[in-house]
Amino acid sequence: MNKGKTVVVGLSGGVDSSVAALLLKEQGWHVVGLFMKNWEDDDTDEYCSSRQDLVDVLSVADRIGIDVEVVNFASQYRERVFAHFLAEYAAGRTPNPDVLCNSEIKFSAFLEHALKIGAERIATGHYAGVREFQGAWQLLKAEDGTKDQSYFLHRLNQQQLAKTLFPLAGLYKREVRKMAAAAGLHLALKKDSTGICFIGERPFKEFLLRYLPPKKGEIRGLDDDRLLGEHDGVAYHTIGQRKGLHIGGVKGGKSGDSGDHDAWFVARKDIATNVLYVVQGHAHPALLADQLTAGDLSWVAGEPPHTHWVYTAKTRYRQADAACEVEHVDAHSCLISFAEPQWAVTPGQSVVVYESRVCLGGGVIA
Repeated sequence: MNKGKTVVVGLSGGVDSSVAALLLKEQGWHVVGLFMKNWEDDDTDEYCSSRQDLVDVLSVADRIGIDVEVVNFASQYRERVFAHFLAEYAAGRTPNPDVLCNSEIKFSAFLEHALKIGAERIATGHYAGVREFQGAWQLLKAEDGTKDQSYFLHRLNQQQLAKTLFPLAGLYKREVRKMAAAAGLHLALKKDSTGICFIGERPFKEFLLRYLPPKKGEIRGLDDDRLLGEHDGVAYHTIGQRKGLHIGGVKGGKSGDSGDHDAWFVARKDIATNVLYVVQGHAHPALLADQLTAGDLSWVAGEPPHTHWVYTAKTRYRQADAACEVEHVDAHSCLISFAEPQWAVTPGQSVVVYESRVCLGGGVIA
């Protein structure tokens, strides 16, 4: 039933997108691969793997018998994603550029390009699912819960989902690698890429220093306002951060609930005074929150979920789903209350709401 229909698959040079293309070809689609060039500022082999990724894409395309187009979206990426990323860090928040990259580049600029060249659908190697249910499109969690990427896709809308295929929705990563090996794809065991795409494997602070100049300030204890050390800029730190504070060995303060040798964690950032406040101990009350306010809302269905129903939500990608209620929703913000306190809820990160396996959408933690 797919014979003659064109699907454009975003190929990254990894095993997931390669197997996605392979599966669609086997299903009878006319598959066209598209390699997106999204970053140009320092495209060197030291940190950016795009050259090798393109070589891998061309090798896979040749093996499975599809054409590949290379498209440069670097200007759109800088304007729609990277500018926002820098502005958020400068304001003291911790953004998630991968969320914005999906909604603005991979399922917007990429989708527009694919439709222009005659595609009926686009597809990616994301671990997520999409289905039509009662006249609307739903975004679903992947079968492989350890790889599920619906968190990063929660800003997709009805128009985007209607044109999208996720061939890996029902597969586990180990199965994907086996399929790649069986098809003779040389990257069957290629290591997964990690971290933010334009930073690569370099230290995060090293990258930010190129765009946000250092601004030294004080590190103080939140409990007793003691001066504990110095930082290079609050923008380089995030709530819940433990490493890189260089204040190890300082004894606990007046709170009395932390051991002398407990680790220190960032609990608050004061942009106005350029002070970084820290607390001692992973379980310190200042690191826990049972409510949050979210703005810049985006609901998959185009309308918010019912209030005062029990849902689950994540406040960061690797967290387990936590029971919650969504309250006081309007066009601009909502309040989310959790059954149990959540650790290191971080302004700028995304909170994503689920009803069982269905991703309802979410917003940016304010």
